[in-house]
Amino acid sequence: MNKKYGIISLIIISCLIALVCWPRKVILRIGIFAGSNWDVPSGDCYVIIDEAIERFEKAYPYVQIEYDSGILKEDYSNWLSEQYLKGNEPDVFMILNQDFNTLSSLGALKNLDHLMENDEFDKTQYYQSALQAGIYQNNQYALPYESNPTLMFVNKTLLEKEGIEMPHNDWTLNDFYNICQKVTKDSHHDGMIDQYGCYNFSWLDSLYSHGVQLFDEEGQECYLNQESVKNAIAFIQKLNQLNQGHTITSYEFDQGQVAFSPMPFSQYRTYKPYPWRVKKYSNFEWDCVKMPSLSTKENSTQVSSLLMGISSRTRHTKTAWEFLKMLTYDEYSQKELFQYSQGISSLKKVTQSPDALSLLNEEDSQVDMSLLNEVMENTVNHNQFKKYESALRLVDTRILQMIQNDEDLDTSLITLQKEINKYLKE
Repeated sequence: MNKKYGIISLIIISCLIALVCWPRKVILRIGIFAGSNWDVPSGDCYVIIDEAIERFEKAYPYVQIEYDSGILKEDYSNWLSEQYLKGNEPDVFMILNQDFNTLSSLGALKNLDHLMENDEFDKTQYYQSALQAGIYQNNQYALPYESNPTLMFVNKTLLEKEGIEMPHNDWTLNDFYNICQKVTKDSHHDGMIDQYGCYNFSWLDSLYSHGVQLFDEEGQECYLNQESVKNAIAFIQKLNQLNQGHTITSYEFDQGQVAFSPMPFSQYRTYKPYPWRVKKYSNFEWDCVKMPSLSTKENSTQVSSLLMGISSRTRHTKTAWEFLKMLTYDEYSQKELFQYSQGISSLKKVTQSPDALSLLNEEDSQVDMSLLNEVMENTVNHNQFKKYESALRLVDTRILQMIQNDEDLDTSLITLQKEINKYLKE
């Protein structure tokens, strides 16, 4: 009898030990939005996430990952803010460009430096500009999930009609202006210009092409009153003068009356293949090249990156870090961006891989991957500080007024610099 009770007691003790030692179910919440971050049509927005969840839950059986579906990009910032106010924010979540500085400055994001240092994590695997997008005050608070460099759209049909060769990827601003000057004309001979050089090339694009840094790293000072800024704005004024007061419209661009326009790579991928090319830019042949620069040594391209981070209040730091890595650092997940999304991987090894090219559709497979690699290696880094977005909006408003009113740049930029510096220090 004692022996029987002894066996039962042993079984009970074993069960109790198993219950104590067995990992409790971890519910990991993630924050994502429906559709594309790049504002282009996308029908496969959840595929990469769902497959990553399936692989992660298989590797970690005690983890269950959940997310709210159907949140639109335009509603996502408000949704995330509400979750934070309720103390119910997701553990891992996507971060829109305009939200990163605010979330970082408020302490809402976990500092990832310690997690990276204590892991076999090689930061050099990322393109520097993409990784830089997740740094705030010299600390890494987010990792790039997907990147979207800006290229120059070229209307090949229009250039061929004018006997002009397709620009090479090492072209300069002088080359760009000279072609715009040649194609801007009254092609119908009715006394009105109806063919143009470039649509939507902004002063900020010109600034990037001139290799200008607009703010210091701490966000305490702006550098508006410098010769390179004046030259960048003067270039836009010079370019606009070719149109003799006419403002080029998107309709004229869509109709093939314009030679150039800056274009995010996501749009190239979306509208180049059938059937989207039937709906957009269908009456002319087109392609993309690198953005022009002041010289072949200048960084000339803007890149946008969709970031992902971890809540500073998560109770599952290690699990959240592992899942963040699966989305942003795992080669399999990153390769799927080429198949199911419209941007490119921020990992050098993936974007340079022949496998990435094989995942593209037939039209996309004509993309020069070495061009994408070169563009990503030579992109302009954004400053990351709390007032960056608001300061840039103030600068943008005033510079557009300067251009429109043909103001004296020396005087206007000195005044604007004082105003912005005062705002930054408030």
